[in-house]
Amino acid sequence: MQCGSIEMKKEYHGVIEAVNTRVPVMFITGPVGAGKTTVAAGVSELLESAGIAHAFVDIDSLRWYYPSPAHDRFRTELAMKNLAAVWANFQAAGIPRLVLADVLESREDLVQYRTAVAGADILVVRLQAALATLLTRLRIREIGTGLDWHLRRAAVLSQQMDRDKVEDILVDTDGKSVAAVAREILTRSKWVGKPDVS
Repeated sequence: MQCGSIEMKKEYHGVIEAVNTRVPVMFITGPVGAGKTTVAAGVSELLESAGIAHAFVDIDSLRWYYPSPAHDRFRTELAMKNLAAVWANFQAAGIPRLVLADVLESREDLVQYRTAVAGADILVVRLQAALATLLTRLRIREIGTGLDWHLRRAAVLSQQMDRDKVEDILVDTDGKSVAAVAREILTRSKWVGKPDVS
């Protein structure tokens, strides 16, 4: 059995038949400031325009609580429990595929997403930008006390992701609009042939 499929049982006139069910999952990642959430929302809009049923989840929205447990500073454990619950509801509504936005530091971390989304066939798309671009975006976005932390985190993650190559598809975002990046992702991933959005 491959990681991207699960075995399910269907019954036809008393005969049990095994079938494989897979859930296409597009995982958009990158360092802080790369534009994961914004680009994932753009991808979602293009999928909607193409009439492709899907759900979009920004994992940060599932981990936003205080205080963090000492053993899980990024609150990943609860985020995955929440993802499993949310996906179950989407699946019950007939949604066949999923777009996620989150920081992925290691390919090994995909195991927890496959646990939360049974049958997940995950395609990792990493957004890349020059460090100067990331820092500029963060200085515009982060107006609170967390700016210094985000600036340091961007530098660390950018270097780490360049080294470890967590992605299946790498997309450079420097000098490109969100719409252009989203179109490139959908074309290269083959989720949509040529999104008809200007």
